[in-house]
Amino acid sequence: MTAPVADFIDDQMCFACGEANPIGLKLTFRQEGDVYATTFIAPREFQGYRGVLHGGIMATLLDEVMARFVWLEIAAPAATARLEIHYRAPAPVGCPIEVRGWITERRGERVFITAAEARLADGTLLAEATGLVMRVNVQTR
Repeated sequence: MTAPVADFIDDQMCFACGEANPIGLKLTFRQEGDVYATTFIAPREFQGYRGVLHGGIMATLLDEVMARFVWLEIAAPAATARLEIHYRAPAPVGCPIEVRGWITERRGERVFITAAEARLADGTLLAEATGLVMRVNVQTR
């Protein structure tokens, strides 16, 4: 059995940033020089333990700023091949979380090493990540 071929088409249903996804995070982004950023305030529905953002949602935030930035920089679809996260402090729900991602290394035309961090307004480091993001070969049918 082979995996289905992904089209990598932005249909606005992305869980992280899709405007059409009724249960998505609806993240919006801004570029600040060599950094791609978003600010997110998690509702209680996204908590793991009481008052603490679920780690999977934090992983999504970190992954999204890295992969989207590569996609933006190369003007072509890109996807995460590897993601490593270090959780540093509990992320509170209901408070603004600043998530920033950047490219640390480019390996040829297809491979990008990325990094990201999530912080509270007072500078508290909540989580940091590194990623391997790859340009995707889009197949036409």
